[in-house]
Amino acid sequence: MGNSYPDRTNATGIWKLSDITRNKNTEGTHPSSFGDRAVFMGGNSDATSPGGMQEIDTVQMSTAGNSTDFGDLTEAIYNGGGISGNFRGIHCGGRTPTIRNVMQYIHFASTGNAADFGDLTSARLDVKSVSNLTRGVTGSGATPSNSNVIDFITIQTLGNAVDFGDLTVARFRTSACQSPTRGVWGGGFVDGSPAVISNVMDFIEIASAGNAVDFGDMTSVQYSASYGSQVSGMWGGGRTPASTNTTTIQKINFGSLGNATDFGNLRTARGGPGDATSNSTKGIYASGENPSGTTWLDEIETESLTTAGTGVDFGDLSRAKSAIVAVSQAHGGLAENFPRAPELYSPTGKIFLTGPNGDIGIFGGGHNPTRTENIDFTTISSLGNTLDFGDMVESSRVAVQGQVSSNIRTIFGSIRTPSITNRLEYIEFRTKGNGSDFGDIATATGDRGGCSNSTRGIFAGGYAPSVIDVIEYITLASVGNSTDFGDLLASNQNAAGTSSTTRGIFGAGYAPGISNVIQYVTIASTGNATDFGDLLAATASTGSTGSDVRGIYAGGITPSVVNVIQYVTIASTGNATDFGDLTDERRLPGAVSNNTRGLIAGGYANPATVATVDYITIASTGNAADYGDMSVARENMGSGSNGHGGLQ
Repeated sequence: MGNSYPDRTNATGIWKLSDITRNKNTEGTHPSSFGDRAVFMGGNSDATSPGGMQEIDTVQMSTAGNSTDFGDLTEAIYNGGGISGNFRGIHCGGRTPTIRNVMQYIHFASTGNAADFGDLTSARLDVKSVSNLTRGVTGSGATPSNSNVIDFITIQTLGNAVDFGDLTVARFRTSACQSPTRGVWGGGFVDGSPAVISNVMDFIEIASAGNAVDFGDMTSVQYSASYGSQVSGMWGGGRTPASTNTTTIQKINFGSLGNATDFGNLRTARGGPGDATSNSTKGIYASGENPSGTTWLDEIETESLTTAGTGVDFGDLSRAKSAIVAVSQAHGGLAENFPRAPELYSPTGKIFLTGPNGDIGIFGGGHNPTRTENIDFTTISSLGNTLDFGDMVESSRVAVQGQVSSNIRTIFGSIRTPSITNRLEYIEFRTKGNGSDFGDIATATGDRGGCSNSTRGIFAGGYAPSVIDVIEYITLASVGNSTDFGDLLASNQNAAGTSSTTRGIFGAGYAPGISNVIQYVTIASTGNATDFGDLLAATASTGSTGSDVRGIYAGGITPSVVNVIQYVTIASTGNATDFGDLTDERRLPGAVSNNTRGLIAGGYANPATVATVDYITIASTGNAADYGDMSVARENMGSGSNGHGGLQ
């Protein structure tokens, strides 16, 4: 985000046209002042005598409190579905109690009554919808027979829906959520007597019409409510096959197919049909019913999109109701000031730094178990999946462990193809593209440790083809070969490096057995390493990152694969201290950081490599949380950042 106008969370006031134009042209962003509103439309307020409602309630998602009146729908209706754009919310289908095909819309920016939008291709109730900022897509429902129909509309243009394709299974009372590109439907009832609960998740690419494809499975829960973010989809509550309400929240990552996983719990066990929506940081869940279907809820609660836990109370609806439709202008963060896709790129392909310390993390090479030359990047301060940056110089890159960074470039060393090489190659952060030749390491070496300050990069130890103790350095600003620096305390393979502006730290590795030794050098002056202290346990194949104050070691082998995170205070010698745990046990992950946050990416989690990316807040201890996924599951990759732990 540029500094020509305030942070997007406070995007109010008067804007200069030059500010808007400059930010759209360079960083791809623009201000928005209405992204905080959530709207709840229609519903059923009488459990003993079902009938629709015209009421529309609204809340501001950033401020807890009870809902207020927004306006009325064109007709009393319930059991519909909702589409969100950045300026319109659209209610689709439902029943009055007659099953309807009507669509009606509201403007988020101002309260008032709904207006007619057009018609679905067929009358349906319990239809569920997904959308990006231009297209809304409806799927599933009942006519009263179960439906597999998928329709779409253009949100900015009034008119009737058009056929999109079909779901894999006809069903109703599904729930749906979306990323900027994908829509996913999950759960619901399939035909049967009694009705069978489905755990199937289907997905579509919103921009391209066609039939849905299998995404994975969720737990066997019916008509839960769902919401999403740029990277993750959530399903909360619902009713189990035993007709009991559940508090379970399930999560998917849109970027990788697979089954849902447990994420946390709602504050209140809710049967359907309630509904949910979200902004970029929280999901908001409203209404629902008890298992007997005789009592409705008026409760609103919120859940974090990034940190698993239990929901918290937000406030109350205007009255107890069920079968509502929830929409929001923030729309899972899709309508907030996010850069144009692909993220962080201008039309010329330039990556723009996000602050004085930089915020771009790079992961290059590795294997899964086949070797890869892929280079991925991400914005460290925001959650999400990694994106393609380019390729390394040569294909089949593996064991790219030695890497150093300035605020301009990352240099990869310790490269095998699969033979051990002496090559160094680099990328420039500001321009996406393939790697370039930097120079040579004096000795062809694999499995080296690496660290750097803003001017000098240090490579230590490695395998060539026996374990060595050699330390070498390069000047980051100018391409060229490495120069002798000194020696480690003992030969070491696979040491993990981290650094402050003055001191480089190397810990763990094989020497030749698994080592607990931590040692350090003064980066600005050549010389042999000095003893620093010990890790909590002898560890190898760990990932390392940190800040100017702390060095972080995450995962590894002891000899079993572990999830332990530990840290040292770089300025003072001493033993490592427990920090917390990764989300799973892993060896050989990549790791990067800015001045506050560290990312631990990929690795091997027995029995396979993983794409998981975790994050930690470096200054405070605690367990890691989910960040997103890499484009390719892999271990043994190189990693660096232009923030470099805040050193830049």
